[in-house]
Amino acid sequence: MNTGDFQYIADLLRARSGLVLGPDKAYLLESRLNPVARKYEKQNLEDLISALRLQRKEAMIKDVVEAMTTNESFFFRDMKPFDQFRDKVLPQLLQARSASKHIRIWSAACSSGQEPYSLAMILKEQAAKLAGWRIEIVATDLSTDILDKAKSGVYTQFEVQRGLPITLLMKYFKQEGDRWIISDEIKSMVNYRVFNLLESPAGMGTFDVVFLRNVLIYFDQPTKTKVLEAVANQMREDGNLYLGGAETVLGVTSKFSMIQGERGLYGLSPKSAAA
Repeated sequence: MNTGDFQYIADLLRARSGLVLGPDKAYLLESRLNPVARKYEKQNLEDLISALRLQRKEAMIKDVVEAMTTNESFFFRDMKPFDQFRDKVLPQLLQARSASKHIRIWSAACSSGQEPYSLAMILKEQAAKLAGWRIEIVATDLSTDILDKAKSGVYTQFEVQRGLPITLLMKYFKQEGDRWIISDEIKSMVNYRVFNLLESPAGMGTFDVVFLRNVLIYFDQPTKTKVLEAVANQMREDGNLYLGGAETVLGVTSKFSMIQGERGLYGLSPKSAAA
């Protein structure tokens, strides 16, 4: 692939999704975009890019962006954030929201659904404590294809072996051949929506907890700031934000501050909470 074609795709991805594609990731273009080329009956990647330049078909652009931004996920990824949520954040919320009995959680860039379903299983295991409560899990991604997979709740043997405790697999999944299907009671706890993090989340209302894990690493600094500040505007004053282990708010925004002794967990800074 020539430099001009690579830069065209890189600029398109940045404008549409915020993803920064460096030259070291050029190898991904072949593996991820060749299926898109075949879908549009193009002989190779160069023909696909030529068609993108000339025709600017929105459906083709959407397929290219989705192919390049779909990232893998797995159940209870890194485990600690989910233990933290169950043992620290949820008990605090149960006390703080005892009057309204209403908790809203946002799983942003949820990919194929393992993160929101992990949260749903944690909450289901706490059913006795949550009797009479209204719990909402809103899960978003910009890819309609990946959201369709998440909504189906169907996973391979390989996918359920990555992080999912065997007790929860047996309790909340049923096996059909080489596929595992999550139970309707867990599926019904998650509301999936198409959403691009470059857009304003104002229409989604406020949240008590936001999981924005392993997303910011793909953005440049201005985009990280924009996304985090938009998220801050949608959080309750005592809400919590989860980031991935390689991500931080330091030097990115003053809207959030680290919670002492809790790596990867952030709260609104005092000024932001007051605002």
